[in-house]
Amino acid sequence: MAKRFSRSSKKAGLPPGCLIPNYPDKTEAVNIIVTHYGEDGFSEKKADSIKQIFPFKQGGVTWVSIDGIHKVDIIAEIGKQLDLHPLFLEDIATIGQNPKVEDFGQYMFIVLKSLTFDEEKGESSIEQISIVLGENYVISFQEHPGKLFDVIRDRMRAGSARLLQLGSDYLAYSLLDVIVDQYFVVLEKFGNSIEATEEALMDRPGPKVLQSIHRLKRETLFLRRSVRLAREMINFLYMSESPLIKPATRVYLRDVYEHVIQVIDTGENYREMVFGMLDIYLSSVSYRLNEVMKVLTIISTIFIPLTFLVGIYGMNFKYMPELEQPWAYPLLWVVMLTVALGMVYYFKKKNWF
Repeated sequence: MAKRFSRSSKKAGLPPGCLIPNYPDKTEAVNIIVTHYGEDGFSEKKADSIKQIFPFKQGGVTWVSIDGIHKVDIIAEIGKQLDLHPLFLEDIATIGQNPKVEDFGQYMFIVLKSLTFDEEKGESSIEQISIVLGENYVISFQEHPGKLFDVIRDRMRAGSARLLQLGSDYLAYSLLDVIVDQYFVVLEKFGNSIEATEEALMDRPGPKVLQSIHRLKRETLFLRRSVRLAREMINFLYMSESPLIKPATRVYLRDVYEHVIQVIDTGENYREMVFGMLDIYLSSVSYRLNEVMKVLTIISTIFIPLTFLVGIYGMNFKYMPELEQPWAYPLLWVVMLTVALGMVYYFKKKNWF
């Protein structure tokens, strides 16, 4: 089963701001990559501890990428160093948050969902991405180590002028853009699963196809819930009057907003297709059942008069004139065949089969 939205029941009764690990069984180290770029050039290093990333360098932008939220002491230390609100730290450590933006003046807190889709299993999975945007820094939190943001690092290493010359708000936009672009990849794979199910539905509608349709139906609802709130979140960033978002970056945020609208529209189309497949399946099963019932009804109808004739001459009456005739038996067969063939001809003429 794909991982769904959930909130831990362990937080019930605890005061706000408590950090409860979502993955208590994970013991591996958290992957921390510190990237700095500005007038003094570009540098990238892997930090062994959270203390190595403070204070941020001046005259540039620092991006701290943290892969893994199972060690809440790291989240707490970052909150202490940057004076982040405890509720924001709780949202970072707690998976299942809805996409949102919180403007706190000196920094902005952003939550968005990253999606992946397994075509073999026909299921999608979700990962919560939390971003803290400051004047000269961006801190991103991922649930698990992954290659989602490697494309941005590759562009930085290649010397992307726009990415290295613009500020932290453009870097935050770039992270959001990569996440939204991944939605299109997921939708493409999801569309392939829909096409494969449609072909199976036309060829051999059976219980396995019905299971696939119900799985796709569940996935469309899951994708819809995952993406729909991202529209309001990105629109909030675009319309925000915060000085952290510069006018030059708002144009790019508008482009991301339009991409999210496309994703939502495509998801709605897929949703209608899946529900349509369910109707087609039910109609197909009903049609096949009607065909079987029609054939059985025709056979039964043909045999009704034959059974009537056989029943008459199966009665044990002593005086039955036809029994004494030498041609009575063949004549009865002729009558029965004539009746049967006549009924078949009549059904054919009416296009009943």
